[in-house]
Amino acid sequence: MLVREVYEDCFHFNESTLAHCIYHLIEEEKITLDDDMAKVDFKQVDNQKVSTMIQNNLLGINKFGIFSLKMNQKEFVFIFANSKQEAIQFYHDTFYTYPLNCHEYTLDYQLARGNKVISFREMRKDFENIPAIAGFFEKENF
Repeated sequence: MLVREVYEDCFHFNESTLAHCIYHLIEEEKITLDDDMAKVDFKQVDNQKVSTMIQNNLLGINKFGIFSLKMNQKEFVFIFANSKQEAIQFYHDTFYTYPLNCHEYTLDYQLARGNKVISFREMRKDFENIPAIAGFFEKENF
């Protein structure tokens, strides 16, 4: 796999640390986008420089997740947020109470929406800002 492919995947999957490491190595002319990723020596990374890049979010990669917050015994709300704490605070600000619990789901989890199946990662593209409510789920009695 080429460095270019891995670098592009970093943006698709919000892998900020790896993206900044690759960027740094390219900037320092230690690798190129056309190099084989298997031959990249990450020992050449200046961790202090990369840490500063990440803190300044030089590449504009924002980490986010999808959280399921339990409203009551049957109802749940899914919230896109940067952290569990942010999801809980957004829930509180929206519903004026705290959730019974909060669990993070993988962004690649797929669910039915209408007649289609969509992942949370794909659904995230529908929202300009986060935190945001992605949807609600109600358990059915069996």
